[in-house]
Amino acid sequence: MSAKPNFRALIAPVVLLSVALPCAAEADQTTSRWETALADTKPIFNARLRYEGVEQEGLPEDASALTYRFRAGFETGKIFDTALLVEFDHIDDLIDDFNSTINGKTGYPVVADPNATELNRFQLTNTSLPDTIITLGRQRIGLDDARFVGNVGWRQNEQTFDGARVQNSSLGELKVDFTYIAQINRIFGDDSAVGRWDGDSYLLNLSHPTPIGTLTGFAYQIDVDNAGGVFSSQTVGARLAGKQAIGTGKLGYTVSYATQSDYGSSSLDYSADYYLVEGTYSVEAVTLGAGIEVLGGDDARGFQTPLATLHKFQGWADKFLTTPTTGVEDIYAKAAYQVGDVGPFSGVALTAVYHDFSADVGGADYGSELDLAASAKWDKIGITLKYADYSADDFATNTSKFWIQFDFAL
Repeated sequence: MSAKPNFRALIAPVVLLSVALPCAAEADQTTSRWETALADTKPIFNARLRYEGVEQEGLPEDASALTYRFRAGFETGKIFDTALLVEFDHIDDLIDDFNSTINGKTGYPVVADPNATELNRFQLTNTSLPDTIITLGRQRIGLDDARFVGNVGWRQNEQTFDGARVQNSSLGELKVDFTYIAQINRIFGDDSAVGRWDGDSYLLNLSHPTPIGTLTGFAYQIDVDNAGGVFSSQTVGARLAGKQAIGTGKLGYTVSYATQSDYGSSSLDYSADYYLVEGTYSVEAVTLGAGIEVLGGDDARGFQTPLATLHKFQGWADKFLTTPTTGVEDIYAKAAYQVGDVGPFSGVALTAVYHDFSADVGGADYGSELDLAASAKWDKIGITLKYADYSADDFATNTSKFWIQFDFAL
């Protein structure tokens, strides 16, 4: 019988290459550091299997996609206050009756999970400076609720960023988060013409706790050389999110405002506003909520959030991934129930959301959408069922989607 592979032995050469060689006088101390880094190294592994079915009016075929993803890698312990993380993704399909955006099956609805094998993350994280985390390389970034910057974790191939990030908390309770981005690695993969965006982009996020919630200010300068700079923009805004005990429950609230204009390589001349007002009330296992989110528009361009985790917002049917020039007003209500343990399943949760969509400019009635979800865990396996039904009036076409997903992680 062959010997069982030794994980530490496999990653040892990578650890050695990730740090500078010390002088000979420090050899013993450095050897000890390497040993500690190896001992503290943690493997990364998770897998996901998902079926997605789509019926979209106006297309000759219905989509059936059964895709899977393996994600594997490791993160070393710290040596010279620096840790190395390496992670790969492999995405493939078992049923391919869908438009993956690169397979040429344009008669089917889009399910944006193309086949790919890629380096997902490759980063060095350093904590040498007090109250500071510096991350260099290909990394995952999610800011606030991911409305403006996120990793699009819903899709099989997540969005990552090549750049440098500095997070600092040395100024009392003020948290400073600054990132320079040279490349955006999008969900469409290396084989897609729109799989990589190049350019010099800057993200600044400042947050501070207050008695009524966390106050955040942000400025995002996104300069994308691809597609004639149409996705380049400058967004400046603020956000307040908090919770207060009211009676036997908790009142949650979020308000946000931002303004956006053309920037960098953009050939457009536009200005658009964004605002969000949301309230929730939770009593024991039940949460009820409602809100209004508006992405404004003008004659040239609607307010865009190209780096966001877009599936999380404006309905799971994904009809508003690109904001129309007349903008989008989304009035929504939602309810959630934390069921708890049911038989062999733990953490059972139910969610329902209703959206009413209309134009911010001109008053057109775009349509409405009903979203339903159920989730649970069975041992180490996460199970998710989701359904979205978009009913069109003046925008797009009737679309229904169904998902069943299984997740496993070490």
